[in-house]
Amino acid sequence: MPIKIPDKLPAKSILENENIFVMTERRALAQDIRPLKLLILNLMPTKIVTETQLLRKLSNTPLQIEVDFLRMVSHDAKNVDKSHLDTFYEDFEAVHERDYDGLIVTGAPVETIDFEKVDYWPELCNVMDWAKLHVHCSLFICWGAQAALYHYYGIPKYDLPDKLSGVFEHSIEDTTTRLFRGFDTEFWVPHSRFTEVRAADIAESPHLEILSLSEQAGVFAVKSKDNRSLFITGHPEYDSDTLQLEYDRDLVRGINPAVPQNYFPGDDTLQKPIVRWKAPAQLLYGNWLNYYVYQSTPYNLAELASNPGEYCCGEGI
Repeated sequence: MPIKIPDKLPAKSILENENIFVMTERRALAQDIRPLKLLILNLMPTKIVTETQLLRKLSNTPLQIEVDFLRMVSHDAKNVDKSHLDTFYEDFEAVHERDYDGLIVTGAPVETIDFEKVDYWPELCNVMDWAKLHVHCSLFICWGAQAALYHYYGIPKYDLPDKLSGVFEHSIEDTTTRLFRGFDTEFWVPHSRFTEVRAADIAESPHLEILSLSEQAGVFAVKSKDNRSLFITGHPEYDSDTLQLEYDRDLVRGINPAVPQNYFPGDDTLQKPIVRWKAPAQLLYGNWLNYYVYQSTPYNLAELASNPGEYCCGEGI
């Protein structure tokens, strides 16, 4: 089944060239089923790249999905054409009375800034509070995960001595969790960040459960015990060349970055990167959509606000 997106969104032609079935708004109107309604809060400066990466992962499932994009009005986005934002993105004021099956909050290049000093922090907090009543299940990625863990549970972030960049091996802590159903015992995920959350802090919360760890990259996946929020500290959605582009960008800026770990054969940056995370990434997004959204969301989304704790999926089934 397809993912439903606006007719002129740049990702449409990119995904169609990859033989991914996307459905335009006009065609979707002829189908008599309720699609899953997703909201993506895209905090990344490279809006179109991130849109395409996420839509690529969301589109490869048997579910029909309708996607809206959200922006922060309290932040001036400088790396995307204003017409793109005006055409495809909405402000929180426009969506706050709606209900959604799922919400995705991306990472953002603000990790070294205190949460409260990020210019859109109050607006982001409003979105996260709203999601508790108007979204069935939320998925927070990288800095978005750190921000949500801090806002909801007071989990702090810590500066790393150096940027964590590369592709790292992970293990599954809870083998019964549906998020990792179908996964191998160990799997690989890209990370690109300057800060971390720590397992010891998360373990002290009675509301959270650690699902996956990496010996090199630390905490990777956490979920709330009511299954309404999942927190992913890495970037499983990354393209094969994303870490390379970040590395080249940092070289141009004179940052003298370390070579991304476990990425270039023999750490030779002239070689083509080794890609070993796309299959688990696709499975992770598919499992989130299927088990945490589709199988437990109410048909009438208006029921979320009146019964916020009723709709959640059981684990270990």
